[in-house]
Amino acid sequence: MKIKPYIHNQSSLAYSVGETLDRFIKKKQDDFTYASGELSQLLRDIALATKIVNRETNRAGLSNIGGAFGQTNVQGEEQQKLDVIANIRFTRALTKGGEVCAVVSEEDDEVIDLQNSSGKYVVAIDPLDGSSNIDVNISIGTIFSIYRRVTPIGSPIQLEDIMQPGNKQVAAGYVLYGSSTMLVYTTGCGVNGFTYEQSLGEFFLSHPDMIGPEDGKVYSINEGGYNQFDQGLKNYLKVCKEREYSARYIGSLVADFHRNLLKGGIYIYPSNNKNPQGKLRLLYEANALAFIAEQAGSLATDGVNRILDIQPTSLHQRTPLYIGSKVMVEEAMSFLAKEKLTSKL
Repeated sequence: MKIKPYIHNQSSLAYSVGETLDRFIKKKQDDFTYASGELSQLLRDIALATKIVNRETNRAGLSNIGGAFGQTNVQGEEQQKLDVIANIRFTRALTKGGEVCAVVSEEDDEVIDLQNSSGKYVVAIDPLDGSSNIDVNISIGTIFSIYRRVTPIGSPIQLEDIMQPGNKQVAAGYVLYGSSTMLVYTTGCGVNGFTYEQSLGEFFLSHPDMIGPEDGKVYSINEGGYNQFDQGLKNYLKVCKEREYSARYIGSLVADFHRNLLKGGIYIYPSNNKNPQGKLRLLYEANALAFIAEQAGSLATDGVNRILDIQPTSLHQRTPLYIGSKVMVEEAMSFLAKEKLTSKL
């Protein structure tokens, strides 16, 4: 019997297709504090649901699943058909995976008990962010946070399992359904992005060790509410215009955040008279993106406090959000602080 050692083929016919998400997760498993395989399986369950939602999103215009569903969610927002589909797909995948005991979703008023008595994790998720953009073919996304439950395995879900601050997240990520579909996640050891290859049905590592620029020249905010902004924010926006920064606002949180993470910029969704507590949800929007932002060298605050240090008090709690390049977020906060100090004098 003849034997020869394997030698990696370097010819043009044997080009590399890259590292798959599954292999990457397995390779990085030891970076995770609780390296026993459950988190790896959980991330694979999310990736599977992502592929299904990606398929449905791509065929929305052909299969009559675009448009409104005819109901409103707990936020008082009109549900789109794909909102409902995405919520079903992610919840079902997490249930069958067996690693999750409860899910908090934007689309459900109450905590979903998955009846997985051995599940060690709680997932908070916005199944389809920016769904109002579906019918006009603009990028949308999914945002998720993963927490380790604090009560004993096998016992009923308790409030303390759910109401954990963002600094207790063990993993977080988002999916962007755009010109390509990307899954970006962190387990607290840096940020990595994976692009979906349709023909192979796999996510491949495309953006390793993502680091956001320290500064930028893009600001993302819905200026339609300008008249209701605090004076400090108005002053900051005036400076942005004087410097001829670019205004870029897609209306999908994931898409705006992703662009600024790659190219530098700040995303702002402030409080105002209509939404004094802000509008974005703390548990399943702000916390996840704040965790990713900090792991990529960026910042995330509510204008005063670090997002990850905020103790949640309600399931669908809202918060203002200033997130993006470190220098820009710090400068925006300085304008807010200066105006508050001036108003007290």
